[in-house]
Amino acid sequence: MSIGILGSGGLGSNLARALARNGIAATVANSRGAASLAALVAELGPSITAGTVVEAASADIVFVALRWTDTETVLSRLPAWNNRIVVDGTNPVEFLDPNSPAANDPANPLAAYGIKAVDLGGRASSSLIRALVPGARVVKAFNHLDVNALPQPQLSGGQRVLFYSGDDAAAKAEIRALIEAMRFFPVDLGALDTGGPLAELPFGPLAAINFVKV
Repeated sequence: MSIGILGSGGLGSNLARALARNGIAATVANSRGAASLAALVAELGPSITAGTVVEAASADIVFVALRWTDTETVLSRLPAWNNRIVVDGTNPVEFLDPNSPAANDPANPLAAYGIKAVDLGGRASSSLIRALVPGARVVKAFNHLDVNALPQPQLSGGQRVLFYSGDDAAAKAEIRALIEAMRFFPVDLGALDTGGPLAELPFGPLAAINFVKV
């Protein structure tokens, strides 16, 4: 089973750290090329390698760890998915320039956090990602926690809870096993269109809640 990570920002780099801590191999890629990932790869050791976007996207399990505003551009350029698993770790938010007027917009309840919600016209982000990766088996996961918590699955004598959802039972079973291998406690939220919105930042009722199984 090979693993690829598309994106090396806060989510992608911390996913790589969480995998490396458990000796799980993965290829990480970004738009700037493998050379820009030299420091991260050196930090994490031999289990994490840098590759091209196409190489990472060719893995058996592909984590989408992109900013929402980049998802369509990146995913629309990739080859056929051929029933491989795509883990959607995205959230429909836009990061704000701290010096822009939008960063101080009183009408934006999230301005203090440096983000604003993207209007999806009532659709769940996971349904939009599913449309961008035709032929893939999509599982929504790794999106509801602070990304800095991902390398630290154990807390207060217990395990952090990670939610996941999807429509393909076999794909969900593989991601559940991976979550367990990363030492988190997996909780199945059901089908993609049911569970995805529950854990979607910024307004999902289970988003940003740090449950611990003791």
